[in-house]
Amino acid sequence: MHRQKGFTLIELLVVIAIIAVLMAILMPALSRAREQGKRASCLSNLRQLGLAWIMYADENDSRIVQGNAGNDWPAYDPVNGHANEEPWVYRDDNLPNGDDELEKEAIRKGALWPFTKNEKLYRCPTGKRGEMRTYSIMFSMNGICHANVKNAGWRGKYIKRTTDMKRPAERIVFIDEGYITPDSFAVEYDQERWWDDPPVRHGIGTCVAFADGRSGFRKWSGMETIKFAKDNEYQKAPTNLVPPTDDDRRDLYWLQRGTWGKLGYTPKTR
Repeated sequence: MHRQKGFTLIELLVVIAIIAVLMAILMPALSRAREQGKRASCLSNLRQLGLAWIMYADENDSRIVQGNAGNDWPAYDPVNGHANEEPWVYRDDNLPNGDDELEKEAIRKGALWPFTKNEKLYRCPTGKRGEMRTYSIMFSMNGICHANVKNAGWRGKYIKRTTDMKRPAERIVFIDEGYITPDSFAVEYDQERWWDDPPVRHGIGTCVAFADGRSGFRKWSGMETIKFAKDNEYQKAPTNLVPPTDDDRRDLYWLQRGTWGKLGYTPKTR
């Protein structure tokens, strides 16, 4: 009598255990590879937006595009009302449960659209459902200019023309904010604290574009920086975190210097 060939229960369990071990080993590597791909795409988007920003200035006698989303900020801005300045995008995008075409139209109406002509450039691959735009321009790049910056001597910090700017390779124009704020990305100039939360869509960091046309990635080093970012992305935690450690403070200093060119106060950490 011939016995039917096949796997025993023990053999099947061994095979399943081996597969489980291999999956546990490979999944983190696959996740990292997926994130690296998204990060590379995000950096490419930011580089192209940065070049569009430069081309706009080149065609407008070194005047840079209005950095606010939408055109309803003149009365709020004590330094410059943005009269006759077209915003880089409008504010109909990222509406909760909004219409995709309406949100795309908000991008197409913006002043940078003639230099980009691609809605996909405005959205990082980490963007979530309903987010047609994940990038913001920094406060200092012709966004909202607060009185404290004006009183500190705003020329060279708050930028209206590329000729106002020293060391453009160190100045941040765009940031991958993820869940975007309504005007432009805010970080304090003369106080050692966060305003908008540090973006953390890319693992524990974010991507930015510099005024010289480069893009780059910043990995946050402070544990409280990362926790604050994750807790606060959808306004789930109080804003204005005061960094408690040296690593957290260095994260803040990096973004403040990239935004304003310098710190408007004496830092606690060197």
